[in-house]
Amino acid sequence: MLTVFGSTALDTIRTPKKTLKDVLGGAATFAAISASNFVNTGLIAVVGKDFPNEYYKILSKYLDLQGLTVTEGKTFRYDGSYDKTLSSRETLKTELNVLADFKPMVPEEYRKSQFVYLANNDPDQNSTLIKEFDKVKFSMCDTIEFWISTKRESVIKMIKAVDAVVINDEEAKLLTKEFNLIKCAKKMMEWGAKYVIIKKGEHGSMMFFDDVVFPSAGFSLEDVVDPTGAGDSFAGAMIGYLASKNSVNLSDIKKAVVYGNVLGSFAVEKYGLDGLLQIKKTDITKRVKLYEKMIRF
Repeated sequence: MLTVFGSTALDTIRTPKKTLKDVLGGAATFAAISASNFVNTGLIAVVGKDFPNEYYKILSKYLDLQGLTVTEGKTFRYDGSYDKTLSSRETLKTELNVLADFKPMVPEEYRKSQFVYLANNDPDQNSTLIKEFDKVKFSMCDTIEFWISTKRESVIKMIKAVDAVVINDEEAKLLTKEFNLIKCAKKMMEWGAKYVIIKKGEHGSMMFFDDVVFPSAGFSLEDVVDPTGAGDSFAGAMIGYLASKNSVNLSDIKKAVVYGNVLGSFAVEKYGLDGLLQIKKTDITKRVKLYEKMIRF
C-alpha cells in the first residue's frame, strides 16, 4: 500500500481559454489519483464541511479515504492565473482554512505502508508524520517556494528524513542557492537525500543518485490546456509504480521516472483532474510505448 499526505483543495484556475471555479484539486489529490493507476493508495488530508459530495464520491472511487478528515470550516482554496504560454502561473489567492490547524492522524492500516509520499505540506509536519509509519521502504517529499522562503531549515531537515526529494528546477535553485542543477542535486544529497528528482516542466526531469544522472525527456504534446497538477501527477505515478513493483532498485526508479513523465502528460491535456480521471491502464501502456519509441535512437 502507498500512503499520500497533503492537500485536497477547491481550486480556481484561470487559463487564457477557460476559467474553472472551485474544482477538485490539491497536491495530494493529483498525486494520489495518479498513483492509484498502479497501487492501492490511501489519502491523508482534510476538507471542510463545504466540500461537495460529488467530489467525495470521485475520491472514494479511486482512493482509500480512512485518512480523510471532514471538519467544521471551509476547505483549502487556491486561485491562480496562467499567462498565454501556460508556462507561468500567478498565485492570486491562497486560503488555508481548515488546513491551517490540521493535526493529521495516520490510520492504523496506513502505518504498515512501505511507500509514503509527502506532498508539499509544512515541512515540520511532514518530518513528524513520517515517523508514524512502522516499516517504510521508500519515502519521497516535495516542496514549494512558500516553504523554502519561510522555513528553509525545516525543508532541509525534512529532506534528511526521506529517501527522495522531488522538486522543480527553480525551487531547487532557490533552496540550495546554486544555479547549476547538478550542483543543486549534489547539495541535496549532501543533506541526506539518496535520490533527487528535479522537474523541468514540459522539458521532462533529471534524476540523480550517487554519480548517476538520468535525464528523462518530457512527452511531446501538441495541445496543453491546463498544467495544474502536472508535477504532482508525475510524483504520484513515480512512487505508485515503485510501490506496485515493491522495488527501489535503480532500474525500477528510472522506469518510475518515465511513468511519471507519462502521467504528467495526461494531466495537462484536460482541465483540472479530468486528464487523470478519463484514462485507462491501456492508455498508459500505449503512451509508455510511444515514449520509448520517441527516445530510442
